[in-house]
Amino acid sequence: MEFFARDADIAPVAALIADPTRAAILTALLGGRALAAGELARVAGVSAATASAHLARLLDGRLVTVVAQGRHRYYRLSGHEIAEVLESLATISSRPPVRSLRQSRQARMLEEARTCYDHLAGRAGVRLFDRLREGGHFAGNDLTESGERLLAGLGVDVAGARGSRRRFAPECLDWTERRSHLGGALGAAVTRALFDLGWYRRGAVPRAVVLTDEGREGLESLFSGKELTSSTPVT
Repeated sequence: MEFFARDADIAPVAALIADPTRAAILTALLGGRALAAGELARVAGVSAATASAHLARLLDGRLVTVVAQGRHRYYRLSGHEIAEVLESLATISSRPPVRSLRQSRQARMLEEARTCYDHLAGRAGVRLFDRLREGGHFAGNDLTESGERLLAGLGVDVAGARGSRRRFAPECLDWTERRSHLGGALGAAVTRALFDLGWYRRGAVPRAVVLTDEGREGLESLFSGKELTSSTPVT
């Protein structure tokens, strides 16, 4: 049998992600926030000792990093590249069955608005990207002059996003909507501005974010009254 050279050895990384417990831990970290081992154990439904063992493997595989604060250790994804891989896998994966009213509510919140690591996703993220393109603020995979002015008015550091080593404004396929939201350095900068303005806040469900009344009014005004939210937003 003849063997061929490979560009990268993806099997070890794939094996790390493939374990259900580690997959649950990685998915919980897709919200972009650092979480303690105990929190990750509860999300994955395992004991603290089991979670610690899996986190050690993820650390060895460089899929997560750890930050120590006093006696506490907090884990987060190693970077946006890991988040992009996980989101890509989600788009080709089946949806888990919803078995309770609580799970149904959580699923609706994530579908409405969530963070895809560090940028806005779900229906809210897709609508925002649609409005930018429909208003002539984004075209040809880049901001137009009007888009630069619009986002600068929100406090978005467009120049900083352009200077990042990360891709500037790629389309990110949304795994629940099956349409694109704004990703990359610009998507992250826009999302930071929306949080800084108080237009979105973190939800009770990990990764979920909630549009505030101030945010609803601000976005409607920004896009000349075009509604960016569903008629029955989840709160």
